[in-house]
Amino acid sequence: MESCALRLLLASALLGAASLGDGQTDGGWHTDHSMQMVGNGSCNVEQFRALCSKQRLLQEFGNRLVRLSTANTYSYQKVDVPFKEYVEHIMKPQSLDSLGSDTLYFFGDNNFTEWDSLFRTYIQPPYQLPGTKGAYSFGIAGAGTGVPFHWHGAGYSEVIYGQKRWFLYPPDKTPEFHPNRTTLSWMLDIYPYLAEVDKPLECTIHPGEILYFPNHWWHATLNIDTSVFISTFLG
Repeated sequence: MESCALRLLLASALLGAASLGDGQTDGGWHTDHSMQMVGNGSCNVEQFRALCSKQRLLQEFGNRLVRLSTANTYSYQKVDVPFKEYVEHIMKPQSLDSLGSDTLYFFGDNNFTEWDSLFRTYIQPPYQLPGTKGAYSFGIAGAGTGVPFHWHGAGYSEVIYGQKRWFLYPPDKTPEFHPNRTTLSWMLDIYPYLAEVDKPLECTIHPGEILYFPNHWWHATLNIDTSVFISTFLG
């Protein structure tokens, strides 16, 4: 019981520290509101972020089937369920006792015909590689979930809601991990004990921020909060 309590305490501390940052959401460019000349104004342009609210997505896609994958590195299992069932019954915070191979995760495998009304409103960030085209993968996942270390082609990922922590290694440096363990368990059991030279590059991205992952780089993800995100694979 003490070991379990210690792991839960460490999980809370690590996840909390990741969300604190430097405490400056304005980057240090503080404006004295008494000096503002005009108000913020309103926006009458339908935005992708607004369309990704829980209410809007359930209203539009609640009865559509989505394909879930297990959150492990190899041999993904696939399960098709109505989107509403995933959001309301399957999507939960990551259990410390569950393996990645037992954790169902909604990311990618999108039916582009059924989700076209959403994807058409997404403005792809202006980052390209010569001779490539972007393919979208949309996802929603619970707090503490993520995909353990894996690699594929280049792309970038944007957070719509929540916070998503990334860990990256170059292709010639294979990280220490178990393919069926979750990113959360790796963070609790391996990450704190890594020598400085063995630590990954890492970054937590917030709504509206984008992270580029190079071709064949190892990377793992950890959703700090319930997160909505979209990746563009360049291939």
